[in-house]
Amino acid sequence: MTDTPTPAAPSTFDELAEAISHRRSVYGHISGLRMDRFAPGEAWSTLPYRPVFVGDSDTGVIHGSVVTAMLDESCGMAVQLALDGTRAIATLDLRIDYQKPATPGLDIKAHAVCFRVTRSIAFVRATAYQDEESAPVATATACFMIGANRTNMLTDRPAFAGAPPPLEAPDDATPPFATSPFARCLGIRLAENETFIMPFSHQIIGNPVLPAIHGGMTGAFLETAAVVTVMRELGAAAPPKPVGLTINYLRSGRALDSFASASIVKQGRRVVAFEARCWQDDPAKPIATAFGHFLLRQAPGQDQD
Repeated sequence: MTDTPTPAAPSTFDELAEAISHRRSVYGHISGLRMDRFAPGEAWSTLPYRPVFVGDSDTGVIHGSVVTAMLDESCGMAVQLALDGTRAIATLDLRIDYQKPATPGLDIKAHAVCFRVTRSIAFVRATAYQDEESAPVATATACFMIGANRTNMLTDRPAFAGAPPPLEAPDDATPPFATSPFARCLGIRLAENETFIMPFSHQIIGNPVLPAIHGGMTGAFLETAAVVTVMRELGAAAPPKPVGLTINYLRSGRALDSFASASIVKQGRRVVAFEARCWQDDPAKPIATAFGHFLLRQAPGQDQD
């Protein structure tokens, strides 16, 4: 048996960008994220508004995790545009700073720049915005591993074309996910011992060849677990506002159900620090951890930040 030779990379940058735009993650395609413009190591993208992305149906505000996943995907595109497109990449860490809530009903745009590439690591920064890039919804910095596995992005991954399939949020009238369509879309639910479970499904896949869970989906799971934990422990009626979130990816998320737990590290009058961890078959071997801050919503009649 002979090895199949690795096909040559696209001969022009435009061909590379075209290939990348159609051969991305499964979630990237299903979410509807599209690449609008490109340059070497640089990508501009748009995520069309969808009702299923809402994090709190009482306000209509997009779930912070939707922005997290979009920025992760956009950063990955910028890294591939800085390389030859064939090498597999994986997120090592992702830092999100939320500047303001996204306006309900409007698309979200992103601009990602891969500003440095070493032999093994790529460094990226990105901005998510709606009207102007100078007025961001969120900003991100990330590190990606180059050559994370042996898959070839341009030949092993399927090409996606046409409109993305619908994303649905099953009805659930019981707390804590009754008002969070995006959490219900991911199938997140409470498990035993105050833990959470996110069942494996096709829509949360990042690399379809392995297959592996999208890093943005793992981040979304961790953030959701932290939101619900803070609400539950503090008796809050409304979800807290995300301020900042740092996710460290420790292992590949395999085609298995994932579990998560979260805890409050420090509580102030207005700000709560939290940590969260996600694992699959062994709690002692987490696939990702997170640390961040939430801004507590003020009671009616109190000053708002």
